[in-house]
Parts: sequence; C-alpha cells; structure tokens
Amino acid sequence: MKFETHTLKNGMKIILAPMQGAQSVTVMVMSGTGSRYESAKENGMAHFLEHMVFKGSKNRPTAKVIAEEIDSVGGVFNAFTAKDHTAYYAKVDARHFQTAFDVVTDIFRNPLFPKGEIERERGTIIEEIHMYEDMPMHAIFQVFDRTIHGKHTQLGRPILGSKKNIKAFTKADFKRYFARNYIAENSAICVAGSFSKTTVLAEAKKAFADMRTGALPQHAPYTHKQATPRLGIAYKKTDQTHLILGVPSCAIGHQDEMVAEVLAHLLGGGMSSRLFIQVRERRGLAYYIKAEQDAYDDTGLLYMRAGVSNRATKEAIEVILTEVRKLTKTLVKDTELAKVKEYTKGRLSLSLDTTDAQAAYIGYNALVRKSSEGIETFNAAIDAVTAEDVRRLAKRIFTTQNLNLALIGPHTNEAALSKLLKI
Repeated sequence: MKFETHTLKNGMKIILAPMQGAQSVTVMVMSGTGSRYESAKENGMAHFLEHMVFKGSKNRPTAKVIAEEIDSVGGVFNAFTAKDHTAYYAKVDARHFQTAFDVVTDIFRNPLFPKGEIERERGTIIEEIHMYEDMPMHAIFQVFDRTIHGKHTQLGRPILGSKKNIKAFTKADFKRYFARNYIAENSAICVAGSFSKTTVLAEAKKAFADMRTGALPQHAPYTHKQATPRLGIAYKKTDQTHLILGVPSCAIGHQDEMVAEVLAHLLGGGMSSRLFIQVRERRGLAYYIKAEQDAYDDTGLLYMRAGVSNRATKEAIEVILTEVRKLTKTLVKDTELAKVKEYTKGRLSLSLDTTDAQAAYIGYNALVRKSSEGIETFNAAIDAVTAEDVRRLAKRIFTTQNLNLALIGPHTNEAALSKLLKI
C-alpha cells in the first residue's frame, strides 16, 4: 500500500492512496478528536455532532438533500466516532468522485446544526444507547473501560455519552465544540481508490485553504495507576456471560507496541491461537474468544474477550489465566512465533482491501499516530519481534495487580470471582 501526504499552509493534510484496478473511490475527512476531548458535561458531544453534520449544511440544507445526492450515484456515506478521532466519508463509483468530494467537504465545513433536528436526533441517539445496552457483546467494552480506566476519566466514559447529557445539549454547545476541535491542523482529507491526483489536490486546496486554524485540542493526560486487581460486573439476566480480562499495555509508539500485537495474537488471534484451542476447541466453553491490543497516545490495553456459558464463567477465566501464565514463563517456539507474525501481517493486509478501509487507515496514521509510515514499516517491526521479547513483555504486563475483569451476566458473587484474579 502506497500513499503520499501533502500539507496546506494552514496545516490541513491531504493524503492520497491510489489503488490500482479499483473501481471505487472513497473521500473521507477525519478530525483528530473524539470522546477523549470532552469534559464530563460534554460527554457524548463528539458522537452527537457526528450525527448532526448529516442534518443540513450551507449548500445542502436538509438531511434528505444530502442523502439523495449520494443515493443518486449509488454511493454509500457514513461516519464514525472513536475516543481519539472522528471521520465522515462517501464511497462511490470512481466516475462520481466530484459528487462524493462536494458532499463530504460541505457537511464537514458548513454544518448548520438546525435546532429542530437536534431535538429529533436526541431520541435517535438515546435509542442507539438502548440498542447497545441490549447487546452484551458490545456493552462489555464500556464495562471494561470503566473498570480499567475509572468511570470519571475521559477514557472510562462512553463514546455515546449519558442520556442526561444527550437531553441537555444545545445548538450553542455544538457550535463551540465544533469550532474548538474542527480546525485545519487537526484534520485530514483522505482519498483512496481510483482518482486523478491532479484533480484531488486542486479540489482539496480550493475547499480547505481557508479552513479555520487554532490551538490543537488537548485531552487530559492519563497515567494508569493500579495496586490490586479490579472487577467490574454489570448484572443482567442473560443466557450467556460476556467477559473481558485485560491489563494496561503499550501506548502508541512504545518500543514494545508491536511485541504487544504479537503477544495478543499468540493468545487469541485466529482459530489456531492458544485461547481458541483451549477455551473453544478442547472445552467447548465459548463460541467466540479473541485477544486484542489497543493503543492510545499515552496508554494501551491488551485484553481477552469471550462469550461463555454462565455456568462455565469460572472455568473459562481459569483457562485464560493459565495460558497467560505460560507466556510469562516459557519461550514461544520458533514455528509458533513465525505463524503468528504472518497472521498479524496478513490480517492488516486483508483489512485494507477496500477503499474506505484504506482511507480510514491513512487518516488514523496521520492524525492519531502522527506517522507517515505505511504497512511496510509495520511488517518490519512485527518481523523483528523475538520470543524473548514476548516473554519479557508478558512478565511485565501480566501481573496480579494489573488484572482487570469485566463481566455482563447474572453474577453476584464478587468475592468468588475476585479470588480467580491471580497470575
């Protein structure tokens, strides 16, 4: 994957990722802001604003006009909000690049935040909150975030915010948040697929040369402090328990970040990973079990997640911890390490098969990771990981005091579950 970055005088980035043979083009505008950049009273604003951008803009005054323009060329458009970035995009047949570009840049630059639409959208977002609360496989992430980070931290708060906040936001609130966070230095337009480089650069310069500038948004610094294992339970009458067991790990750019990626995939990456074999294949305790590494600019998380029978919860946790302990004591064999490295590289490559995925990747790299490096650099770093690196990192992060267990299910015996949390 090849891409190139151009920077306007005001700091706005234009990132281009041509894909040979592609029939589509994705135009995405990304801002390096998200729920981490909200105060407690603002929690949920980044996500609510993402919805509101589609409700009317200077040149397209209603949601219907915006939707019809993309629908008229058979395109798709959407947006997403994370803790540290937010993006808006349209994906169309390459012949309709101009339509996608015009719509996306207009809603990003010129949202109207109509009062009537704000009132209507409150109900939509509250129902979105209800939807995820009724989906334990998704809701468990918020229980885990509260458990490991603390409910009063920016990382511990939900991206969707609280219902109380959603009901209270005003048009003035949206305008203040938008002006503070959506600035040129903190934004990038990402174009991936089939396009004319000359056309894209000319259009981007014309659309964003006068975008407002200002101080880069700042989030509260986070330092993880933990002296004992933590347990978070969201009691719910369910037929299945969803759990996440995790520890603080490596931040973006940490020397062991790629070691953590390999370590996570050794545990739960693919159908031949250790946890998949032990928890699902040999014991039949879960349908899904995975391990992942997430990174922010000042902290990271390595966690294992699964959906298990309520009766098998204790056994599943014990099996997971057994596999974790093995990695702190025994070197991984060369054949297994080589397999996991190829799995890690291959999964990234496969995830970038589409133009929208590539647009998101290059924007995230530029705005969040502050990097212009591509997949080749990632692959080289993965290849450099050794078995001793894996054991060293495992010994450092997998300690009893670092353990955090979050569960959703019909569980009330906190003492019995807490006793399990030992390395």
